[in-house]
Amino acid sequence: MSQALFTREIVVVIPTYNEAGNIEKVLNGVRAALPQARLLVVDDNSPDGTADIVERYQSSHQTDGLGEVSVLRRSAKTGLGAAYRAGFTTALSMGAEICVQMDADLSHDPMYLPAIVSAVEMGADAALGSRYTPGGQIDNWPPLRRFLSRWGNRFAAGMLGLAINDATSGYRAYSALVLQKMDFATVQAEGYGFQIEMTHRAVRSGARMIEVPILFTDRIVGESKLNHHIIGEAFTLVTQLWFRDRLWHRRRRR
Repeated sequence: MSQALFTREIVVVIPTYNEAGNIEKVLNGVRAALPQARLLVVDDNSPDGTADIVERYQSSHQTDGLGEVSVLRRSAKTGLGAAYRAGFTTALSMGAEICVQMDADLSHDPMYLPAIVSAVEMGADAALGSRYTPGGQIDNWPPLRRFLSRWGNRFAAGMLGLAINDATSGYRAYSALVLQKMDFATVQAEGYGFQIEMTHRAVRSGARMIEVPILFTDRIVGESKLNHHIIGEAFTLVTQLWFRDRLWHRRRRR
């Protein structure tokens, strides 16, 4: 689907923390792939001046005829989930009909944006840029991280009954209607478990989700935000959601 055929208002939400070395390339790439989309950078008070770079970019590109760029400055780094909740809330207030989320470290190539957005434009409730659906790939990851990611996705899918290959993907698009139906503002996970909880809510709400194969490339500039705490949080979250599902099914049978 060509860009001219997109009929819905698109807002791309990009959370940032210390992405000064990547953010301008990301903004250029997104605007080239989706010229009409508006971009919302959600910055967690990056000490490296990421938000300042976005504001200078905004000032110098105001008259280029492409979608506007704005920055939501948050006072502190309080987690990926909190950044996305704030970003989605702001995007919806901007009139977004399709909300896209993606990382700012160039691991999510903007070239896949038209395909991801097209899936929602054509009727899906959500579309995931998937590393593990047929055709998806990962580049530049060490074997241990590949194993942990693949195992984590299989664990989440098996425990929660998700017919999704990449429940932890952070590259995705939602229709505004399904975001509101999912009540995203009450999602509690803060780290990468946020993606799992959002996937779980989408599936439980009856959303039609499509996986779009992507090539995921690990960051070259800056430091990864993944750590043992985030992995532990995701494992605990899946276990909690499993127990919650079991309790819900028992109550329904009564």
